[in-house]
Amino acid sequence: MIKPQTTCGIRHTPQFPMLTRRHFLQTVALTAAATRSPAAEGFKLRYILSSSMYGTMKLDEILPEVAKTGATHLDIWPLKHGDQREQAKEMGDEAFSALLAKHGVKLGCSTRYDLGPLRLAGEMKWAGQFGCKTFVCGGHGPKGLKGDDLRAAVRKFAEEMKPHCALADNIGAKIAIENHGNGLMESPDSIRWLVEFAPSPALGIALAPYHLPQDEPELAALIRECGERLFVFYAWQHGKGCTKVQPKEDELMQMPGRGTLDFGPLVAALREIDFKGWTSIFMHPTPRGIPIVEGGATAVTSEINRARAYLDGKL
Repeated sequence: MIKPQTTCGIRHTPQFPMLTRRHFLQTVALTAAATRSPAAEGFKLRYILSSSMYGTMKLDEILPEVAKTGATHLDIWPLKHGDQREQAKEMGDEAFSALLAKHGVKLGCSTRYDLGPLRLAGEMKWAGQFGCKTFVCGGHGPKGLKGDDLRAAVRKFAEEMKPHCALADNIGAKIAIENHGNGLMESPDSIRWLVEFAPSPALGIALAPYHLPQDEPELAALIRECGERLFVFYAWQHGKGCTKVQPKEDELMQMPGRGTLDFGPLVAALREIDFKGWTSIFMHPTPRGIPIVEGGATAVTSEINRARAYLDGKL
């Protein structure tokens, strides 16, 4: 006869095995999906506009476009992908604040892959004065890991984030780690483990479907598992990639409604968790630092709005 195991005072038999924390979180996510809150009935995506979509256009060209894309907030990007963060620094805090106010735009997110998750303190202080509460960067740790080695590395990263999460908690900010390819956070398992090990509600996920298998049910399940720890959703698919020069019509297949990924199940999952974070319609052009399409700010805005109409049609 197999002797029952006891964990936290609960007896477990082979018929009723131990429920790990990870399985518990998955069960909670599925239960939440099955019992949609009344708030989700009027669910809408909260759009934010990434400045990098306009390449290195000037802020005074981009800010008038924010409202036209259905957004109220700007996600500001630094050099390589854009240079609007450097523009803001050059003009000075007072002038940048005045420019935001002139166009009725708020700063909602600062994306700083260049700083990484362990050097965000100064950026939090700077962006916080404009009301910014979300900070996106990549993970920190070795790449190419799997299984127990990956789990241990994600746990170590979560431990390293404790003082940074404490700072974010103190100012009501959130640190969103993107599942960037070729890094610690490149797999669905790494995302799940970060959600499990995160030392604070201030640490969560910026989910980029581009870097994950283009499998709608799996992506939707991952959204549900992230739950309240999902801070940013990139409406961005892989299409034909973004690492080489290719015809614009092929490059644009990263955008919602152009490639083969059906965003319907993903939007449904966002609705089910009553997602309150940012949705960024997104892609990368090649080379980086150019607008996603030619024709100036109006053309970029038009392409973003085409994708937004597609996403809103899935609600």
